[in-house]
Amino acid sequence: MSHTPALTRFIVLGITAGLLLTTPGQPLGGIPSAPAMAAASPSAAGGRPAANAPAVPPAPGEPAAAPYSPQLDAAPGLYVAGGQALNTVAPGSVVFNPVFGRDEVVVADPHRTALLIGDSQSSPANGWPRQALSALGYSVHFCGFGGTGFVASGRAVGNYIDALERGDWLLPAQAPALIVVEGGGNDAAQGAADADIRTNADRLLIALKSRFPTARIVMVGTLARGERDGGGRRTEVDALVGDTAAAHGLEFVSVGDWLTRYNLERRLMDSVHMDDEGRRILGNLLARRFRDMGIPDLKSPAGPAAQDRAAGRQLG
Repeated sequence: MSHTPALTRFIVLGITAGLLLTTPGQPLGGIPSAPAMAAASPSAAGGRPAANAPAVPPAPGEPAAAPYSPQLDAAPGLYVAGGQALNTVAPGSVVFNPVFGRDEVVVADPHRTALLIGDSQSSPANGWPRQALSALGYSVHFCGFGGTGFVASGRAVGNYIDALERGDWLLPAQAPALIVVEGGGNDAAQGAADADIRTNADRLLIALKSRFPTARIVMVGTLARGERDGGGRRTEVDALVGDTAAAHGLEFVSVGDWLTRYNLERRLMDSVHMDDEGRRILGNLLARRFRDMGIPDLKSPAGPAAQDRAAGRQLG
């Protein structure tokens, strides 16, 4: 009599039991030790470093390891915590993702969630990118920090890709409907080179696409004056972010001349940050641009399903 079915069941149980659930908002107390889970984790094969560990650059001439995989999104049956399907876990609970070797947080409704990655333009509760997403009915899950960017890092938080890889942020455990990446201002201020900005933006986008292959990704550039009105390096970085988005086949909103175009310099609190009214105006402008791009307005009476049909998109 063959023992293969029993062995298969053992391996599947070893994999599907690997996500450990903690109490809501609490850090994880341990990691899975099952051999099958260790073998399934990219870190066990020399992929990404452990969560919160410093990123280790590849050896000269050696390509960087690809630490991300769409495995969990492609096979949602594997994505369980403590034997529970992820959609039965309380929102706000922190779960350990063994494939990526880091903690993630369960969101209430991923289909109405927008992951926003950004800097000090996005981080305030009334930041204009947040206001734009909220105006369209999305629940904003923010990952970012003031002073950071594609290359620029903060005192305690790495730049965008380093923060993602090290686990400085708590990403959503489920794939969000929309991902918005905003930034570049701190890279401009710190004199980051074009090649470095492009390289790190490429790494970030590859990671996000691989981790969340079903999410729509939009990039928003660097808020600035127009090129002929003193936009300087900020306007240049805005264009560079746009070129990078195009290279990845992603949608892009250029804001590199919005201060001039919409006469908003009078709403600046300092050289780059808006006052409350300026944030409100920019939020409305960005929301309008998002709608023009066909991003579903979840507050619309027609609903996102009707908008998708009108745009000729196939609903999944």
